[in-house]
Amino acid sequence: MNQHTGTWVRDSGVTVTGNGDVYIGMQLQNSDKQAFRRVAEDQLRRLRHVLVAPPGMGGARAVLAASGTVILDGSPGSGRSAVARVLLHEHHRDSGVFHELPPGEEDELSLQDPDLVGDGDQLLLDLSAADDRRWAAAQAGLPALRKSVHERQAHLVVVMPHRGVLDPDLQYCRVVLERPSAVGVFRRHLRLHGVPPEQYLRPDDTVTGFLTAHRPMREIAEFADLVRRAREAGRPGDGFRQWCEAAGRARNDGRREAAALVAERREAPQRALLIAVSLLQGAHADVIHRAAEQLLSVLGPPSEGVSPLQQRDLAERLLEISATTGPNGHVRFEKLDFDSAVRAHFWDHMPDLRPHLGTWAAKVVELNDPHLVTVVRDGLVERVAGEYLRTGRADGLGELVERWCTGTPSRSRLEAAVHALTRGLADPVHARDFREQIYQWCAIRRLEGELAQVLVRVCADVLATSHPDQALVRLHHLARREHGTTRARQALCDLVARSRRLHRILLDRLARSDLSPAHLRIFLQTSDPELLTLRPGASHALIDEQNAQRSLTACWHAVLTELPPWQWQDGARRWLHWATACTGPHGGLLLDLLVSAAQRCTEKRGRVFALLYACARDAERTGPGDAARAAETTGLLLHKISAAQGMAPATPPTTSPGGIRP
Repeated sequence: MNQHTGTWVRDSGVTVTGNGDVYIGMQLQNSDKQAFRRVAEDQLRRLRHVLVAPPGMGGARAVLAASGTVILDGSPGSGRSAVARVLLHEHHRDSGVFHELPPGEEDELSLQDPDLVGDGDQLLLDLSAADDRRWAAAQAGLPALRKSVHERQAHLVVVMPHRGVLDPDLQYCRVVLERPSAVGVFRRHLRLHGVPPEQYLRPDDTVTGFLTAHRPMREIAEFADLVRRAREAGRPGDGFRQWCEAAGRARNDGRREAAALVAERREAPQRALLIAVSLLQGAHADVIHRAAEQLLSVLGPPSEGVSPLQQRDLAERLLEISATTGPNGHVRFEKLDFDSAVRAHFWDHMPDLRPHLGTWAAKVVELNDPHLVTVVRDGLVERVAGEYLRTGRADGLGELVERWCTGTPSRSRLEAAVHALTRGLADPVHARDFREQIYQWCAIRRLEGELAQVLVRVCADVLATSHPDQALVRLHHLARREHGTTRARQALCDLVARSRRLHRILLDRLARSDLSPAHLRIFLQTSDPELLTLRPGASHALIDEQNAQRSLTACWHAVLTELPPWQWQDGARRWLHWATACTGPHGGLLLDLLVSAAQRCTEKRGRVFALLYACARDAERTGPGDAARAAETTGLLLHKISAAQGMAPATPPTTSPGGIRP
């Protein structure tokens, strides 16, 4: 069995009307490079099934189909973000990808940059929470963005701020969404949860009272999930009314009951057990016991205890805190959703406990116990991270991740750090803060311990699925700063290998950089000639574009000038090998770019030309192809060098049939 890890993210922000557990897989090593892209597609498909189309969605669909752009307006909680994603998913094509645009964030492309849009892309610009300044700046860039969208047959959905002022020229793209039927949304979720229609179609006072209030779609989805869980935990013979009553009690009375229980149980072991169950609900009793003991140890030195035979057994102690052990040995609170109420009470009313819980969680995930399976570890991290996010402490969660990565952390602890950041990036309120935090780490901050390794995985496998441009920027910064490893550089190569648009952006960034040795090593690894000359599903290859040629020439010139030959000769041989393998004009173009770069080396031009020629002679012996064609490549390179020095005509000699074209 392949070793892997996973993160279960509740209310991840991927859907507005969806709920339940959304699996976002994450592997610290041997990751499937397409896993997250497939998961993102699965989430969009699930959202399409769960969404109840609000009034106005049909009009939005028509505007998007006709113009390629639609601007969604509506009150908060009406499902605008979910509608935007579904509309874009309906225009999914193999030639494009779904990604969100992050206007105004540091070191990112502006909306006016044509490289922001790829052929057939589905673009989401969610400005629902933007202030007046950001909204005005975004509107200024929309004409250029819409032009790129039209030229590349892409589709763009903009979610505008509620009550924002829209330019008159864009009014024809605006569609106002109204709230869908709250009852319809509630029933759609119940149906997807497998509740029989004959149950939920009956009128119920609890449901009516809950839906009478002006609830956001997310709260309706959460309540439907509570009903689902009440059904699963209910007694035989219970029906829809009992399930809804249990869900209502959990929602309305849980915090008050948790406060009362904590006030009654004042002994440290009792409260440690309460916390352990609330953060590890569903774990085996052995894990709960060891975790509670671990928490007591973290909070202070153990007391001079009595003999274990004189202590109360775990069953008695669990009974004191209203928890039970099931037949399979797994522990749960007796009341529905009581674990979240207990977590919230301790977190909110014992703030001095918070830093200790982070330390404790790291120790728990490292416990050597056969019952501490992946889903239990992930659940613990998810719940701890959830409390930071619920209380608006995104910065605190970032600090916790840093602590988990310092020293010599185990793989389990690093996986926990990855899961915590994944949870932050999926949070609808704090995702932007976490993207900015990750940028600060990658570009500016000094990275301690194994934080860089965690950031590489998060950028490559999480951020790249929704914000590939931001993933590229952050991986670029990590790659230029890394020492003693090439993880970030390899992840950057893998990312641009999947997207010609991203490859173009990276080449431009490198050409505009300070061209330091670190940048040049990145260039040598990411300038794969095969990728540059392939054109799957496109009318031309990247190397055919003039801007790309300028970037390649500038970077090769810096490589030939600034790096010792032994650092660039392998890269040059790779270009020469592929020039031999090309059957079209790209082989000659690869040689032209090398020669043009060398010609700029004014002080040591002759020596660089000689080294390039020596590389070509060596490539004849080491190339995987036909030796005669390799010799033709060397001859063509020599002619181009001679022409560049004014010693030969520009037109090269005719090559043999099947040879590379000049």
